[in-house]
Amino acid sequence: MCGICGKLNRNGEEINSGDLRRMLAALTHRGPDDEGLYTGRCGETVIALGHRRLSIIDLSAAGRQPLANEDGTIRIIANGEIYNYRELREDLRQRGHCFRSHSDTEVILHLYEEEGIACVGKLVGMFAFALWDERALTLHLVRDPAGVKPLVYHWDGRTLTFASELKSLAADPSVPRELDRQAMEIYLTLNYIPAPLTIYRHIRKLPPGAILTLREGTLHETHYWEASGTGGTPLRESPFPQRDFEGAKQALYSAIDRSVQSQMIADVPLGAFLSGGIDSSVIVALLARNSPRPVQTFTIGYTDLPMYDERPYARAVAQLYATDHHEIPLASREMISVAPEVLASLDEPFGDSSAVPTYVVSRETRKHVKVALSGDGGDELFAGYRMYRGEFLFRRYRCLPAALRHLLVEPLAAALPASRDAALPERIRRLQKFLRGTRGKNTAERFLLWNEIFPAGEQERLLAPAGSGDREDDGKCDESGAAAIFSAAFARFPDIQGSDDFLNRMLYTDFSVSLPGDMLRKVDAMSMTHALEVRVPLLDHRVCELAFAMPGNWKLHRGRGKHIFIETFKELLPPVLHRRPKWGFEVPIGNWLKGEWRFLIDEYLSREKLVKQGIFRPDFITTLIAGLFSGRGDTSWRLWNLICFQAWFYRYLESNTI
Repeated sequence: MCGICGKLNRNGEEINSGDLRRMLAALTHRGPDDEGLYTGRCGETVIALGHRRLSIIDLSAAGRQPLANEDGTIRIIANGEIYNYRELREDLRQRGHCFRSHSDTEVILHLYEEEGIACVGKLVGMFAFALWDERALTLHLVRDPAGVKPLVYHWDGRTLTFASELKSLAADPSVPRELDRQAMEIYLTLNYIPAPLTIYRHIRKLPPGAILTLREGTLHETHYWEASGTGGTPLRESPFPQRDFEGAKQALYSAIDRSVQSQMIADVPLGAFLSGGIDSSVIVALLARNSPRPVQTFTIGYTDLPMYDERPYARAVAQLYATDHHEIPLASREMISVAPEVLASLDEPFGDSSAVPTYVVSRETRKHVKVALSGDGGDELFAGYRMYRGEFLFRRYRCLPAALRHLLVEPLAAALPASRDAALPERIRRLQKFLRGTRGKNTAERFLLWNEIFPAGEQERLLAPAGSGDREDDGKCDESGAAAIFSAAFARFPDIQGSDDFLNRMLYTDFSVSLPGDMLRKVDAMSMTHALEVRVPLLDHRVCELAFAMPGNWKLHRGRGKHIFIETFKELLPPVLHRRPKWGFEVPIGNWLKGEWRFLIDEYLSREKLVKQGIFRPDFITTLIAGLFSGRGDTSWRLWNLICFQAWFYRYLESNTI
């Protein structure tokens, strides 16, 4: 795992070496082991490629990047891992290619010589890379199918600047940093900003499964893979008959087991996150069955908040497989110092509070290993989240008489106190969230309502009017609103089962929008802050294809999520996990904001600061704060969303510093 950055000028101007050094310095945390830089000129085209290295495969100097082919006409910088590089390497050797290193990245170079950029279709892994073809005067930027590894860029018609992280682009003074109000409103809705948007008006994210090509002054984006079957590689027909549930289980077991084995390749110590949930437990079980030595596992737990403590479940798995288990116990007071560190690490507003425990478990894991496997992706592929059951329950709820629903159930639920601090108020909160979603006119609308942090009506009360300099529409993205993004994702998924497979449409929306924008973004940012490589076996693109070839009723069965996944691997799991409800990597954000983290509210949401800033209405935020402390409603996630935005704003826009 590494950090990459670079620039291409078409106007003949030299690239400022100081700018490149600053961009590289901003990525040091991603690659503390080494640094490499290449600059070149071909007529009026000037290219610079920078790389920060985290050595995982081939630790020698031969693996230093940028890497070049034999005659130096093709160069590459890459972030990530290619898990099938050994098979590809052997095939290329038989075709006459000579290798200078044992690096997986060098395989891409020679594969490109054989097949051009279409070679990405043969790569199995997580990656983001830049490949410069001097003969063709062409630069390719590529991102892996699921979007595990990030890549952002700025293009002004003459210069293309790109990097693994926004903070690297922000280190270049020639890249404009201007707030995109449209992206900000999407952030307030979803807690994250999905590709292709970023918080900056003139910077974009390369979407998952995409190639960005700059040739002869023209920037062109193509998609080489998409799980829905609408991309370059069509979704293959089901490899098993539709009714062959047992055959599907066998195929699923083989695919995930193969993926885990392929991702065990490393020249450094390797371990696994073990949350106590189904997904990470399956990964640990397969790791243990394929490892000649005890697997190192890592679990976080809250010593003074048993409602959020999953250590007993993780311990059951660790004991079953005799892992070298590490528990990371945390008391609320120990999290005081963590929150500012997490906020300082984010270069774009990001409101998922589970970034906090991810930061801690990554920090502690890095003390023992350099690579960790995780179970991310299982919920989006096999229906693990509670909200997937929302549509299932809605279709039963609407059978109740409308008068009963609107005059009794909904007013009564709205009047009850809700919070995340205890079991009963938490159930009330979930009920209120479900009922809000039932107002949607179709599945896509309901799904968005179940995902919303600040609904549109609340945003009108929250946001101050846009200033004259804040353009509402910059032409960057025709469908930029959260509702349009969700609707477009729903529409892209083909009805491959011959019926209204609402669940797979919901899963595909999360897979293509929320997973890379939220979950994978969180894991990459928090783990790479500590130079820890996190691998995700469930997001091998072949596993994803298999999952989306399965009908939704195999995943959500009689209201139970992950049905086929659990049935496939239940013999590997302790019985206590078989019917354990989904909990998620949650944190007691409300408790902390009312206690140890109260200083964050005072620091970022004071009336004085809000008035001076002019983006938000102070009176509405005061109401949210009062709601938190009164216990009459759950406003904690909305307040954390605003705190994260403010921390980013004061670090990157107001101060104009890195």
